[in-house]
Amino acid sequence: MTDSTLIAAAKTSKAWPFEEARKLAKRFPQGKPGGEPVLFETGYGPSGLPHIGTFQEVLRTTLVRRAYEVLTDGAPTRLVAFSDDMDGLRKVPDNVPNGELLAANLGKPLSRIPDPFGKYESFAHHNNAMLCEFLDRFGFDYEFVSASDRYNSGAFDDALRNVLRNYGAIMDVMLPTLRAERQATYSPVLPVSPSSGVVLQVPVEVVDAEAGIIRFADEDGSTVEQSILGGQAKLQWKVDWAMRWVALGVDYEMCGKDLTDSVTQSGKIAKILGGRRPEGLIYELFLDEKGEKISKSKGNGLTIEEWLRYGTEESLGFYLFREPKSAKQLHIGIIPRAVDEYWQFRERLAEQDLDKQLGNPVWHLSRANGGVAGADAPGAGDKLAVTFGLLLNLVGVLGPRATHDQVWSYLGNYVHDANPADHPELNNLVDPALAYNRDFVLPTLHHRAPAANEAAALKALDGELAELPEDTAAEDIQTKVYEIGKDEAFGFESLRDWFKALYETLLGSSQGPRMGSFIALYGIANTRKLIEEALSR
Repeated sequence: MTDSTLIAAAKTSKAWPFEEARKLAKRFPQGKPGGEPVLFETGYGPSGLPHIGTFQEVLRTTLVRRAYEVLTDGAPTRLVAFSDDMDGLRKVPDNVPNGELLAANLGKPLSRIPDPFGKYESFAHHNNAMLCEFLDRFGFDYEFVSASDRYNSGAFDDALRNVLRNYGAIMDVMLPTLRAERQATYSPVLPVSPSSGVVLQVPVEVVDAEAGIIRFADEDGSTVEQSILGGQAKLQWKVDWAMRWVALGVDYEMCGKDLTDSVTQSGKIAKILGGRRPEGLIYELFLDEKGEKISKSKGNGLTIEEWLRYGTEESLGFYLFREPKSAKQLHIGIIPRAVDEYWQFRERLAEQDLDKQLGNPVWHLSRANGGVAGADAPGAGDKLAVTFGLLLNLVGVLGPRATHDQVWSYLGNYVHDANPADHPELNNLVDPALAYNRDFVLPTLHHRAPAANEAAALKALDGELAELPEDTAAEDIQTKVYEIGKDEAFGFESLRDWFKALYETLLGSSQGPRMGSFIALYGIANTRKLIEEALSR
């Protein structure tokens, strides 16, 4: 496959990262002027610890970045992870220690509040360190930029003067979008009180734009004339976003649907400041299992740690890749399916034509951190010997005291040379399966007694299994199961009813695996014991 072939396919691919990349190619048909790298940005509010939303934004932006590099045959790019750590702390987070310390510093810039964890220079420095550790853990290629560093060092001073020069025009954009009471106190510039250090939400008067001097009323009512340069002020959110786009030269930034209006207003302000709104994707927000919007205060979300406890990093990336413009539920129950669907796409990748590969999430995920994509990607075409769903069913029947080693002893019924070292991907799923089963499956299991016709069918299945050697192939066992379900003597209206009876009487669940595979995995003798237990009910 030549690069020209890949580029040609990328130009017509319907995969969303390529659709986004083509926006940038259209923005810079000859490349960015002066050979400058195209700048991708993600934003992070360090008032709390990094979460799944932080991960998805960096991942999705990285996927667009890599797609753009393919489309342009390696045009230079950069990714900046920007921390809004000059923001004033509005409320005390629920998930940090020493809340009293934070409460005593409400309103101050996050980078000027002591670290409640007692490890870093400030609360923002702690959370910024967690962000970098978080992004490094997943191998992202990025540059960290702190708002406090830019404001305090004077790097934003010229941009701040530009805001003061265009103060009236910016107010003309913002005031019509605000309620009357908010209009009375609104200012694009938020001075830091010289007496308390709090970021003030007060009207300001521009005294000297070139010198950066404004006039405002401090918290005690006194009139203050103060520079906004060198960290003595920050900008209101939408103005700050626009200023940053222009000052840093941002070409691409995506955001959630809740910021749609912000994109519009910030885009207008960026134009006033002499710049250009970046390209970007507005993605849908996640919902909980009840279909309600996820809220930090409600605690109805899902953390990265939770996902990785019950699933894998690859399955998380796979789930976040798909359909970013559609609202999707994000809760524990989606993890098993995401794990197995990731592997289905990974297995197909090596055999797919190029155009299909470019639409395969695994193609994009394997490139995200500089890896090789397509049929040559490490692991492309691999197949799990046992699906995660089937592994969960095995663990479910083994009960609450199942161990990692015990699971592998049963995998020996199904996997040739069942050695964890030879099957690292499968081995990595055993502990998540044990955890998921313990926390979410076992509490819901209920083994009901079989009805009369079901009991007769189970006895027939037991008789068939008694005639089979222990190493009978899963397909041959499945054939026997089918034949019993189709036998009119047992009165099942459909095979679905027969399998439902098997799941509910043997496994304690209304849904289950392909029974031939399960029996081969669990063992014929062990399955006959399950049938005996069911019949005894």
